[in-house]
Amino acid sequence: MKFRLINKRVLFGLLGAGLLAGSLSAYSHSGEGHWGHGERGSPEFRAKMVERVANRLDLNTEQKQRLNALAEQMHQQRLALMGGNTQPRGQLLGLMAGTQFDRSKAQALVTEKTTQIQQQSPALIAAMGDFYDSLNPAQQQKVREFMQKRGHHGPF
Repeated sequence: MKFRLINKRVLFGLLGAGLLAGSLSAYSHSGEGHWGHGERGSPEFRAKMVERVANRLDLNTEQKQRLNALAEQMHQQRLALMGGNTQPRGQLLGLMAGTQFDRSKAQALVTEKTTQIQQQSPALIAAMGDFYDSLNPAQQQKVREFMQKRGHHGPF
């Protein structure tokens, strides 16, 4: 029972983190050109995305610091999940390289990633909560509206 509760918490935490991560990455596709996937992990990219969010939400200094902390936690989570693997598609194709799908390697991969998510998620959830809770009601509403319109060229 405890394991199910932890999994639900992790799932909801990842869902929230994914939504915010998606919103940050969505900025890269609007205006000012297209950022390549290789640049998304760069400090310059994160700084630019934080600045865009900060400007659109009219963040104060403290809020911007919290957003920076969140962006850094998201980056650390991504690094942990990637595990040095720059070709995740190749890893998946490796599971299908033979005549049968390699179920044991696939399960080991899922277990590894799940463990990494469980280890990293408390810090990510705390950073997300700290950032969101620091927003005033109008800023929170802008974030909610953007999340509802995500992918439809929302206000951000």
